[in-house]
Amino acid sequence: MKRIWLFLLSLGLMMAFSASAFAVDVKVSGEFDVGGLYLNKTTLNSAREGYDRTDPSTAFFYQKLQVGTEFIVSPSLKLATRFNAMERIWGGARSAPGTDNASGTSSGTRAENENIAFDLAYVDYISPIGEFKVGYQPDLVFGTFFGDRSSGPPAGQIQYLKTFGTATLFVGYAKEEDNSMSAVSAGTINATRTDRDSDSYRLGGIYNFKDGEAGALLIWNRDATNRGRAADGVYGDSYLSNIYVIDPYVKAKIGPVALQAEAQYYFGDAAKYEGYVLNATNVSVSALSVFLDATATFGMFNVGGSFAYLSGDDPSTKDKVEGGINTAGLDWQPCLILFNTDLNYWLPAIYGHSDSLANGEMSNAWFYQGRVGMKLTSKLDALLSVSYATADKKPAPKNNGITYPNGGYGTEIDLTGTYKINDNLSYMLGVGYLFTGDFFKGYDRTGQNYETVDDYLLINKLVLTF
Repeated sequence: MKRIWLFLLSLGLMMAFSASAFAVDVKVSGEFDVGGLYLNKTTLNSAREGYDRTDPSTAFFYQKLQVGTEFIVSPSLKLATRFNAMERIWGGARSAPGTDNASGTSSGTRAENENIAFDLAYVDYISPIGEFKVGYQPDLVFGTFFGDRSSGPPAGQIQYLKTFGTATLFVGYAKEEDNSMSAVSAGTINATRTDRDSDSYRLGGIYNFKDGEAGALLIWNRDATNRGRAADGVYGDSYLSNIYVIDPYVKAKIGPVALQAEAQYYFGDAAKYEGYVLNATNVSVSALSVFLDATATFGMFNVGGSFAYLSGDDPSTKDKVEGGINTAGLDWQPCLILFNTDLNYWLPAIYGHSDSLANGEMSNAWFYQGRVGMKLTSKLDALLSVSYATADKKPAPKNNGITYPNGGYGTEIDLTGTYKINDNLSYMLGVGYLFTGDFFKGYDRTGQNYETVDDYLLINKLVLTF
């Protein structure tokens, strides 16, 4: 009996002396989605009369779970993590483990996300001289949601934030790709040479004012992954890339109107060749993206509109990149079909002719959208939007003069309704119809009579947030 009491006393003393290690609060948040969709045509191609059609429909149920956990050690120190799990189509084929099938929205492969894959793990420390964040974090998130990639693959980063009254200074570094010699990369071509990484350096500031905020970010992306290749006998592929981005934005509330705007200007060198490289021409960068959005609320009604311009690459200037590197990102998805990258995760690419793509990231575009919303009840909202998009630049003609007939992506009408079952559970039902534009006809080949078909999507989704 005495031994038992001694054991219990020893255990109590151990817990008392270890109290600080157990003083960790845990905060859990996340989202669980279960949805079903029907897409009438999985390609926008319309085969010629007398030939088999190549645009079947598809329908399935899917689900995904994302959970974020914060381990709060003290008011100034925490460890943040996030994982994705059970991202699957009900009863659908599973991805083969070990294959290179990264999802494009996670650190893990698609196969790992069908089970579980951690995306984020970083320390957040508020020190006397500012806030430090170190570890894998969401990458390229600043200003409005335009151009942001919080739903994309994270990156190992070091971030520093310092607040001065109503202003905040931001300094960041991100390792986008590492090709240094390591236990994993040993034996690869990149690992046999020095300075073959891709790094991103960031400096910005945010100013908060009454009913709004404004800020600007300067990014320097240095990509050395293509250096030294001429020595391997791969001519025309030995260059350094230094691309800079200026990214100002503003958000403001003026009476019933909420405004937001952002612009991104890319400049620098897409390819600066080093040493003697056969037939090499340096390539500069000059690309522009502009985003404007306004929403006015009047009681149960709201009206709004969005405009976006993303410069396209001029095919006549071989020594300059004017587009393609600037996109609207992954976080802004203005339509149910066009430029919907979430749809692209669950479906194959919705192609037209000549590899034209409907559901990729928005680029090379003039985009216009008008919206009308109504709060039918305290729990039910409806939103109707009409969007039109056209290409800024059409692809270059073929050597035989074959060209794209038109640059229009098309017009899309979307209607969605969301019912709030309770504070954490909602149900969404939506329908989108795309009047397909001639851009998806591809190159106008004489005698081919390429045509496109319109497309429509039905989607419903149950969303639990916690």
